[in-house]
Amino acid sequence: MASSSFQGNERYELDCQILHHYLSGNGTINSQKLVDIFVHRSYFEFKLIRQTYAALYGQNVLHLFSNIQRNNPFARAAYLRMIEPQERDAEITRNSLFGGSVNLNTLIEIACTRPSSELQCIKQTYRSRYNSELEQAVTTKVSGGFKESCRNCGGRVDMSMAMCDAKILYEAVESGRTVDQKTIISILSHRNSGQVKAILVSYKQLYGHEFCKSLKQSKCGQFGREVRIVIRCIQNPEKFFAKQLRMKNADAREILIRIVITRSEIDIKDVNKAFAAKTGSSIEKLVRREFNNINSKDHKTNNITADILIGLTKRS
Repeated sequence: MASSSFQGNERYELDCQILHHYLSGNGTINSQKLVDIFVHRSYFEFKLIRQTYAALYGQNVLHLFSNIQRNNPFARAAYLRMIEPQERDAEITRNSLFGGSVNLNTLIEIACTRPSSELQCIKQTYRSRYNSELEQAVTTKVSGGFKESCRNCGGRVDMSMAMCDAKILYEAVESGRTVDQKTIISILSHRNSGQVKAILVSYKQLYGHEFCKSLKQSKCGQFGREVRIVIRCIQNPEKFFAKQLRMKNADAREILIRIVITRSEIDIKDVNKAFAAKTGSSIEKLVRREFNNINSKDHKTNNITADILIGLTKRS
């Protein structure tokens, strides 16, 4: 082990030794200690671990995990836990826009569930990392109902304004042969999340049904489907995440790792309840099913990943 004058906390040095054993392949891997690190350290502590690792070994531990994360679920989980949240979300957004076909659900996930202060940091980080504006990237790559990359999630609720906006939304959908997409997008993207919820309540009070039902008309088409996803995410983020977890596609494992890690200490328990209400099962059982492949050569790595994710679902 390289010598260093860095006076780090002894616990973080021990954490770094455990991580180094895994990454270098030298020494016995202590699975339980790896799990403990990624379940119980905070983002601030991971920053200190990264600094300590660099001082001890002269390497960027985050880059080491990044280089092997593609086909290694533990490395992917470790990377997402160690990286700064705004860096993580900027990277996820970039991949959702330019990683092949546009991943609209993931874009909505970031834009509609992060507080406005975090969204501003994500935009600044995106600009710094990719030398381009996030709003411009979204406008260029996304067509249809989702054009805004940032929403204001703070601020007070004005019920009088909510009633007026509800009427405007009704006219935008019902008054002509086509839908006034520009008006709908303008309202939903320029009102804070509490205000949007008030608008939707007012709409139902005025017209006897949910705004989403109006958007199911054939003339709303793909635009209507996309806006309904945005609305569901704003109204009930835990149900939105639970639905994401129920999707069966090639990205199922990535979605599971990402949601558990990004929602731990926020609302993962609510997501778990919503998931159980729809499936009669739990995220823990979903994790076990996804990573319980005893015939896999990566059996040990899968078990470590599963234990990390299950541990994070139980954090308060």
